[in-house]
Order: sequence, then C-alpha cells, then structure tokens
Amino acid sequence: MSGASIVVVGASWGGLAALTCLIGSLPADFEVPVIIVQHRSRNADNLLAGLLQDATPLKVIDAEDKEPLLPRSVYIAPANYHMLVEHGHLSLTTDPLVRFSRPSIDVTFLSAADTYPRSTIGVILTGANDDGARGLRHIVDRGGRAIVQDPATAESPVMPNAAQRAVPEASVVPLPDIAEHLVKMIRPQTQPAATAR
Repeated sequence: MSGASIVVVGASWGGLAALTCLIGSLPADFEVPVIIVQHRSRNADNLLAGLLQDATPLKVIDAEDKEPLLPRSVYIAPANYHMLVEHGHLSLTTDPLVRFSRPSIDVTFLSAADTYPRSTIGVILTGANDDGARGLRHIVDRGGRAIVQDPATAESPVMPNAAQRAVPEASVVPLPDIAEHLVKMIRPQTQPAATAR
C-alpha cells in the first residue's frame, strides 16, 4: 500500500505551532494514521484536537482506550495517560511517569516500533527535554525511519538535538518541509523511464 503503516510524532515546548504547521500541511488523502504525543500538564484541557482540526481536513481524534487506527486520521494522546500502539488500535495506561511525563513520547515510540517494525516513521519536533530520543533510536533499530525537526527551526532545540545525537542517521528537515518529506517517504516516487535514443 505505502511505505509505512504508522507515523508517530513527539513534541513538547513550542509543540502547538509546530504541530499546526505539520498537520496543516499534510494532504487530505494522507492514508497513514498519525499519532501525536504532545507534552502537557495532567490537568490540561482537550483543546489541542480542536485547534489542530481547524488546520486540516484529516480527522483529528482525542484517543480513547482501544481507539481503532484508521486512515486519514490524526490521534492525540490525552493528558495524564501513556498511549500504546497495538495492532490496529491504541491503548491507554496510567503507568508511572517517564522522564517526568505522562504521556511519554518514548513509551508511544517504543510500542509503535515493536508493533509495526520496519513500517513505523518517527518524527521528533521542538521540545525542551530528551523524551523521544530513546524511542526514535528503537524505531530505527527495528527497521523504521526517523525524521528530526531541524533544530534551527525549533522553538526549543533541546529535543531535536537529543534525537539527532541518538539517531545520527535520521533525516533532519526544516519544520515547513516535514509534511512533504513524509509524503515522499510514504509514496516513493517512481523513476521516469529512460528516453530511448
């Protein structure tokens, strides 16, 4: 079908603007489910999904336990829950905080890599800690692919820098170009036939 089964995205400080740019730039026929883990406080409201929905024709969903994974859909990890990727659906847990965070980017990335090895694309965006670096490394080690926001385009470069150190082979892409890069990864361009002479 495509070059991926799932796209997982991690963001922290500055994430709303970065996610709006990324999700708002994806085409309406983007078939691969997109899962977003944005750090937020345990008492955060659920406005994130609505704000992103305003930017995209894709369906944006506040994930619930056993939420089915569907094409042309974007799933948001709820505040104060870790989100795990399972075959065909998501699950939520209240396991202990990881790196002071719940939801944790690493938790979601690790589960995605184990569930969809060789067909997960991980994306690390702006943030002020190193959450996601270990998970992105695991995605690549399991045969998946990695994109890191160019730190020069990040509101906070700490998280992209940590991801680059952990995954030096990741594609480093300026924020405005990440959506196009994802589309090219998922829909490999066919080579034009050689012109007969």
